[in-house]
Amino acid sequence: MTEKLKQIDNYCWELPKGTVEGMNVPAHVYANKEMLKLVARDRSLMQLTNVTMLPGILGQAVVMPDVHEGYGFPIGTVAAIAYDGGVISPGGIGYDINCGVRLLRTNMNRGEIMPRLKEISKAMYDEVPSGVGKGGGVKLNIPELDKVLNKGVEWAVKEGYASKNDLLHIESNGCMKTAEAYSVSEKAKARGKDQLGTMGAGNHFVEINAVQQIFDQEAAEAYGLYKGQIVIQIHTGSRGLGHQVATDYIREMMSQMDKFGYKLPDRELVCAPLDSDIGKRYLAAMSAAANFAWTNRQLITWEIRKAWEEVFGHTDGLELVYDVAHNIAKIEKHTIAGNKIKTIVHRKGATRAFPAGHTEVPEDYRSVGQPVLIPGSMGTASYVLAGKPGGMERSFGSSCHGAGRTMSRTKARKKIFGKDLYKELSGMGIQVQTKSLKGLAEEAPAAYKDVETVVDVVHEAGIAGKVARLKPLAVIKG
Repeated sequence: MTEKLKQIDNYCWELPKGTVEGMNVPAHVYANKEMLKLVARDRSLMQLTNVTMLPGILGQAVVMPDVHEGYGFPIGTVAAIAYDGGVISPGGIGYDINCGVRLLRTNMNRGEIMPRLKEISKAMYDEVPSGVGKGGGVKLNIPELDKVLNKGVEWAVKEGYASKNDLLHIESNGCMKTAEAYSVSEKAKARGKDQLGTMGAGNHFVEINAVQQIFDQEAAEAYGLYKGQIVIQIHTGSRGLGHQVATDYIREMMSQMDKFGYKLPDRELVCAPLDSDIGKRYLAAMSAAANFAWTNRQLITWEIRKAWEEVFGHTDGLELVYDVAHNIAKIEKHTIAGNKIKTIVHRKGATRAFPAGHTEVPEDYRSVGQPVLIPGSMGTASYVLAGKPGGMERSFGSSCHGAGRTMSRTKARKKIFGKDLYKELSGMGIQVQTKSLKGLAEEAPAAYKDVETVVDVVHEAGIAGKVARLKPLAVIKG
């Protein structure tokens, strides 16, 4: 289908409405010419045209340069659907609801931490539980878990796991007000009640990075970043609870599709009217799972602060820069065809990237725009960007969310040996703490696109601008 793409500019390609019968809006792909070859390897473009057929979709369906095939929606998709008369689709959020990234800054530089890098990485590994199904030290009864689901990080502040300053630097202040704990099944709650403060497995990680390069001095100063500084990334989501929420509602929506009368090209696009009973319940449950995920990353922050104090005797300067979701649906107003319209924006493997002046950007960052956190693969680099006005015009205030896979986990395990990768990373001076060499192989840099190219596309397209490049020093995985 790549031969049907029409070039709009250097970084945007369009499948016009009508390319495939049933499209309600055009489809836009952000990439350079070389990256289009990767897009052609899987079903991403066909999945994207399927997304354009959703009832109530507005403007255009968009994929970012880290796009690859997913469940229903390709990973890397942004789709704005009318709040009035539109639908909500679990496939447009994904199974790991509010998988996201958090960045902490420190007041230490690379020279200060290197002599104790192994010690601090081991201490962090010991403090942050990781692995498939792994529970943590915070075990909640159901009434207390319901408070987390309804209040998000506000609960963590009350319980002493977070500060008010943390709350200010989390997307949506760490709480979606549309959350209702009663919409989350007992099975989902049972899976999540001991998983707060846990990393999980797969592509989730905690990393110690050094700020290698500053591109935008003004934005870097606003975010409290400087060259040589040590920062910490946290990447995880809503764990088993979020997965169960998706499973529950996908199954229930599939049983009701005939009732809604939707004729969709792929059952994985299962959806429901936003104003239907099940649509309202899924939004409430998805929001609750999002609150759980923000609280999960907050508890990991608390654990990291414990490890920091254990090794260095203090937590001075260990502060939250920002926390963003990249699997979520949010109610937002956007200008489409000259009109301000209330929408529900589905972001699946895409990061909100609001520009300077937007009221949802924290006040101390509002002059430069929202931080956009783009983790790379192990051994490469990660980026901090700032949202730009072009993102509002082109992608509903959204950017990419990472490098994007080019190789399945199964294929990576067959081609890459975890022991060899461990040696390679160690040879690069990167400390690796992991329970599973097999899991390490699944996340090898060779399994991902070049993060430099991905970031360059969104930067040059005016969606989000480069602020800082981060170099990995230690990787902690399940």
